[in-house]
Amino acid sequence: MGCLAGPVVVCAVGIKKDFYDKTHKNLRNLRESKLLSAAQREKFAEELVREHGLVYALASCSPKIIDRINIYHASRLAMKRATQKLISVLRIAHYELRNQSVIRNTKLSNKVIVLIDGKTKINGLNMEQMPIVKGDRKVFAIACASVIAKVHRDKMMTRYAKKYPGYGFEKHKGYGTKLHREKLATFGVSDIHRCSFAPVKVLIQNAKIKNQNDKSKFKNPQIG
Repeated sequence: MGCLAGPVVVCAVGIKKDFYDKTHKNLRNLRESKLLSAAQREKFAEELVREHGLVYALASCSPKIIDRINIYHASRLAMKRATQKLISVLRIAHYELRNQSVIRNTKLSNKVIVLIDGKTKINGLNMEQMPIVKGDRKVFAIACASVIAKVHRDKMMTRYAKKYPGYGFEKHKGYGTKLHREKLATFGVSDIHRCSFAPVKVLIQNAKIKNQNDKSKFKNPQIG
């Protein structure tokens, strides 16, 4: 959420009973994504997407949407989209199992609760919800979602590095590092920068002031 460039990416994870029925030695040290190295995150993400008892859905909001509705509402919109996509996947799986006579006369809505990383519920999501402050550090399922989302977004930023060379997106992934700020000052604002974020906004304002001053000098040249 704090990046100066790139979309906000959200992952919704659904964990089925057969996942909990197994021992997962390879996932034993899985933690919230920010507490892991890039190599650890990638390793865990690979393990998670291979698990049949775990399903996931990704959603994102572009920098333009972030600038229009702010990062909080953009992240919540992405949460809603990811959850709705995941529920669709679960309903399809539920329907197929019922047709195979594995389960009968059960409703998916009675078996699902949405655990949210944060202190507020998702607006417009007509499902039972439980907000959990610092949920990515307290709940395994949310930690899994944070790892998948982070790895997916990092790969997106690496691809953006090829489209927008010079900014170093493959290194800082859009975060406001010293390198990123230096590149931003050198090359200016790209199409994927979040223009409403202070460092980018200030740069745009300074560029406008400089442009206006340059135009003023051109209209009123000083003759020595």
